[in-house]
Amino acid sequence: MISKKIKSTLELVKFSHTIFVLPFALSAFLLAFYIKFPLEINTGFFYDKILWVVIAMASARSGAMAFNRIIDAKIDALNDRTKSRTIPKGELSAAYSIIFGLLSYAVLIFSAYELNFLCLVLSPFVILFITFYSFTKRFTFFSHFVLGASMAFGPIGAWIAVTGSIDYKIIILGTAVLLWGAGFDILYATMDYDFDVSHGLFSVPAKFGIKNSVIIARALHLITLCLLVYIYFIFNLNYLYIIGLFIIAGFFIYEHYLIYKSLKNIDMAFFNMNGYISLSFFLFITMSVFSKIFFQ
Repeated sequence: MISKKIKSTLELVKFSHTIFVLPFALSAFLLAFYIKFPLEINTGFFYDKILWVVIAMASARSGAMAFNRIIDAKIDALNDRTKSRTIPKGELSAAYSIIFGLLSYAVLIFSAYELNFLCLVLSPFVILFITFYSFTKRFTFFSHFVLGASMAFGPIGAWIAVTGSIDYKIIILGTAVLLWGAGFDILYATMDYDFDVSHGLFSVPAKFGIKNSVIIARALHLITLCLLVYIYFIFNLNYLYIIGLFIIAGFFIYEHYLIYKSLKNIDMAFFNMNGYISLSFFLFITMSVFSKIFFQ
């Protein structure tokens, strides 16, 4: 019984999808140390910070997903693609999900307190924004960009956790994450085109059609890639990051090739390719940063 409840809770918040944003947040964390405290890497200060950043990230996403499932429960129950989710299916109650979401947000606030004062001050605004996202599909097709902005709080928050301030450099990375997330969410929303149109929900596919939505997603991902190239210059990274960029570009190309072949490939394009993009970015940022600190 307990194991089933845990499994249903993990399904509620789609814990496995944490792989999308967490690597970008950890990359921002490393870049912040590289810029501000290069000699503090591999110290207690470094490990204490990274622990609370991971806890903050996991709790923020868990809270946001719990309230998203609560807010969308009636809509999800009507959609063939989503009616098997935990709340419509009756595996978890709305009351349980609300309590879980509130506890997650409480952990986020405590994590922010442990990080620094600015994180603590900003945490309520972050909670309001990421919860607000769940309502946006009811009145604007910009909902995908609100989701992207919610994802961008990951790397921006990790930077603030280390530096206690905001810098234009991290805004560039945050914007890249925003456009990346909006792009793949637009592609994912093509699966709900008929449902969104028939139920008066707002999305880019419902507004512009599937074909144009795929083109918009391509443009957003092209801009994302350009911003990732710009990061090489503003952070003064080395050739290892350049290698990573070529690999990331390859994943983007393959993602859109899969969509071009058939929209039936959306799951592989969405889950696999975007996971590879995020992990590759983190891997090559890590290699570049550590090689510059310890071998130059």
